[in-house]
Amino acid sequence: MTPTNVVRTEIQVDGHGTSYLTVDRDGPVVLLLHGTWWSRVWQPVLGGLAEAGLRPVAVDFPGFGRSDGELDPETAAVPALADWVGRFVSALGLTGRIGVVGHDIGGGVAQHLLVHGPFDVSRLALVNAVTYDSWPVPGVARFRDPAVVAGTTPEDLLAARRDAVTTALGDAATEQRITDYLDPWTDARVCRSWMAMAGAADDRYTMDLLPSLLGSPTPKLLIWGEDDGFQKVEYAERFAAEIPHTTLVRIPDAGHLPMENEPDRIAHALADFFTAS
Repeated sequence: MTPTNVVRTEIQVDGHGTSYLTVDRDGPVVLLLHGTWWSRVWQPVLGGLAEAGLRPVAVDFPGFGRSDGELDPETAAVPALADWVGRFVSALGLTGRIGVVGHDIGGGVAQHLLVHGPFDVSRLALVNAVTYDSWPVPGVARFRDPAVVAGTTPEDLLAARRDAVTTALGDAATEQRITDYLDPWTDARVCRSWMAMAGAADDRYTMDLLPSLLGSPTPKLLIWGEDDGFQKVEYAERFAAEIPHTTLVRIPDAGHLPMENEPDRIAHALADFFTAS
C-alpha cells in the first residue's frame, strides 16, 4: 500500500530541517516513530490510517532519513529523543492527546513518551519494538565500542545495513525495496547518526519504565512479526501478559518489518485501535 496522497514535507526543529511523511487531512493525529531505520518503515500503512479518518505523521529523527542535523551519543539516547519529539510536536502546533506508534528503538521512545511526556499519549502501539531487556542486539551493541565506530566506514555500514534489511524484510525483500531502505545510508552524516543511536542503545531506558507501565491505564496494542530474529515475539507475549490494557496481534510469516509483509492487516489493526472510543 503506497498511496499517492502520502506526501513528504519538512518543518524546522532546533534550526534543522525535519522531514516527515503525512497525509494532508484533518483528523486525530497518530505519530509514528522509527528506530534504526527511518520513516520509510511506515509508508505502507499511512494510507490505511488516513482512510480511517486519522492524520498520520511519520517523522525522521535528526540525522536519519531525509532530516537534517546529526545525532551524537547524548542526543541519540531514548530520553533525549523523546524530548526532541516533544519539540517536533510543538513545531507542528499540535495540542491535546496524541496517539503514538513506535517501531524498534522508536518503541522505546514511545514508551518513554507515555510515561514521562512532554505531551499526553492517548494510546500506545508498538510494532516489533524494544521492550524489557530485549536490546541492544549484538549487531547494534558492538557500536558501544569507540574503536568499532572509528573503524567503520560508510561503505562498511551500508553493507551491514543491506544484510540487516534483507533479513528484516523476509519474503517482502525485493531489490527495489532494499534500495529504497538503504538510500539514506549513502550519506556519511546519516551513518554517523546511526552509529550514535546504536552506541546509545541501553535497555535501562525500557527497564526503568516498567513500574509506571505496570500501573498505566492507557490502552496499548502490540503488533508483532512472529519471525523477527531481532525483537523476538516472546518479549511481546511477556509484555501483553504483564502490562495492563495490552492487546497482542501476531503476524505470521513476517519479520522485523511486518508493515512490508502485511501492510493492509497492520493498517487496519492500527486504524481500529486509534479510532476506538
